[in-house]
Amino acid sequence: MQEFDLIKKYFSKLSNNNQSSLNLNDDVFFDKSKELVISIDTYIEGIHFINFKYPKLVIKKIIRSSISDLICKGVNPKYYFISGSGNQKSFSKRNLELISKSLKEEQKKYSIYLCGGDTVFSTKLSFTVISLGFSNKIIFRNKAKLDDDIYVTGNLGDSFIGLKVFQKKINLNKKLEKYFKKKYFHPNLQINLTKKLFSFANTSIDISDGLIADLEKLINKQKLSYKLYLKSIPISNNLNKLINLNIIEKISSISNGDDYQILFTAAPSKSRIITKTSKSLGIKISKIGKICDHTQKSQIIDEKNKKIAVKTKGYFHQF
Repeated sequence: MQEFDLIKKYFSKLSNNNQSSLNLNDDVFFDKSKELVISIDTYIEGIHFINFKYPKLVIKKIIRSSISDLICKGVNPKYYFISGSGNQKSFSKRNLELISKSLKEEQKKYSIYLCGGDTVFSTKLSFTVISLGFSNKIIFRNKAKLDDDIYVTGNLGDSFIGLKVFQKKINLNKKLEKYFKKKYFHPNLQINLTKKLFSFANTSIDISDGLIADLEKLINKQKLSYKLYLKSIPISNNLNKLINLNIIEKISSISNGDDYQILFTAAPSKSRIITKTSKSLGIKISKIGKICDHTQKSQIIDEKNKKIAVKTKGYFHQF
């Protein structure tokens, strides 16, 4: 059973009398009356990160992953709680010092503050992070409009290549290895765009599970479909090198998640303000497709204007 099927079958009814839960179909809890926005995520060794060989880097990744849920909603993160389950090896004195140092650096970078947490002994290493922000509005999921343009920030796919390097499934020279490994552990969050999103975005989500998987979540309760143009999907020059060398296909690299870029839709009339915002903030924002009527099947168009099939839409939690 997939994650959203599980939620719908067993838990959705429990939230029927609580509008702030957003029908359990978004990544945040939003209480407008208290101007409170909350996100919670759990990260497990072997699933969300390969191992704990680099504690400082793992912590950076999970903190950024957690606050990304707020950023894409137009909310600046303010506070966070972090809980960990592990043993003497994972929480050794050295590792705890590295974790503390990493959290201090992330707090300074994103102006967030640790407020609490918990520790539990376990043979399985995991972390749970709760992120909080304050706002009287958010950009909801499932608010796309017919004929909206589809946009994404930054570049996609670098993190997935970094994962493949760590798994020793791709062999690269040292310079490229270093680049992709850094992209895997240090997603570039577009926090300066946070409040600007209200000027143009109808709906938004962060890309955690993969471009296509998250786009389908974005419109999953609407009678809409999408058309994506593969050529328009932004990638780095380094990833383009690998594609040209036939090391990986573009569609595969952008469909596997961990990018933590902002995916949003906007009316065509907003194109000018989006371009202006992109230039003024120095943030790459690319138009990659269109929202269509549900009578049309969702499709991805390649450089030759042909429909292409996708083997993997992204990561899905299976239970």
